[in-house]
Amino acid sequence: MTSSPHTARRVRVVDSHTGGEPTRVVLGGAPDLGPGPLAERALRLGEEHLDFLRAVVCEPRGSDAMVGALRVEPDDAGADAAVIFFNDAGPLGMCGHGTIGLVETLRYVGGAGAPATGTFTIETPVGLVRAERTPDGRVRVANVASRRTRAGVELDVPGLGRVVGDVAWGGNWFFLASTPPGLPIAAPHVLELGLRARAVRRALADAGVRGDDGAWIDHVEFFGPPENPENDSRNFVLCPGGAFDRSPCGTGTSAKLACLAADGKLQPGVAWRQESVVGSVFEATYEPGPEGSVLPTIAGSAHVTLEAELVLDRNDPFQSGIPGLAGAPEDSNA
Repeated sequence: MTSSPHTARRVRVVDSHTGGEPTRVVLGGAPDLGPGPLAERALRLGEEHLDFLRAVVCEPRGSDAMVGALRVEPDDAGADAAVIFFNDAGPLGMCGHGTIGLVETLRYVGGAGAPATGTFTIETPVGLVRAERTPDGRVRVANVASRRTRAGVELDVPGLGRVVGDVAWGGNWFFLASTPPGLPIAAPHVLELGLRARAVRRALADAGVRGDDGAWIDHVEFFGPPENPENDSRNFVLCPGGAFDRSPCGTGTSAKLACLAADGKLQPGVAWRQESVVGSVFEATYEPGPEGSVLPTIAGSAHVTLEAELVLDRNDPFQSGIPGLAGAPEDSNA
């Protein structure tokens, strides 16, 4: 049976990529989440409309790397816009590359509060962020306060042995560690890097290592030397659904800054150039924040790649993604 106006839902989207990592901004056709605090609406989106999220970002319309951005009405009177980020595993707290992509998308479609240059405030489920599109076309994002919560955590990881790393918050929860010995952070090795990062994430869950209030640590970040000597580090980031981040990861870079600051290895205002596994770069700085936190600013560029109207046919057996390819990985506590 083919789709018709009576069996299909249409969702207006604009796609972009930031350092290679895709963002799909939903501009029309989303479920009504009602009013209220954004964190509560994000929870409602994940609990009541997970099929919609997966229809937007998963195969056959999307990919495991796709991050969605749903524009909603702000709850905070000081915000110019509000957004709920999500991937195939559900809503995210914050997304740095996605914020850069959102700003470029709003400029592209002529969205309110997103002029060719200037600063505006975006409400996310974990707090307000400020974004500025500079004359050179880059976007600078002043992220939420970031902090390291545990240092030198030792894990016994099957197949890897002893792994030592830090737990930090950068808008999402991260475990940050040096890359496994003998495994370069490079595109030809992403499969093996992903397998090892998932083993680390399972070991975190088995050892009961959590973020604040028992939060699941859903991102694992490996670090190594950069390929370009103009940069400071190269990373591989495992995302909640099991994909890897093609960009340097804005929230992961924020978590890295928190760790560097806590160790006295990076001073306020000094630029840190974070290189991704595919070679794209974010430039980041921080200022001291409250209670030992840091206030990171991440700069990068996004490029619009597509305008489309997704057709969600009720008769399509894969309307909400392909079973087994969509959803939380086996090492989650979902």
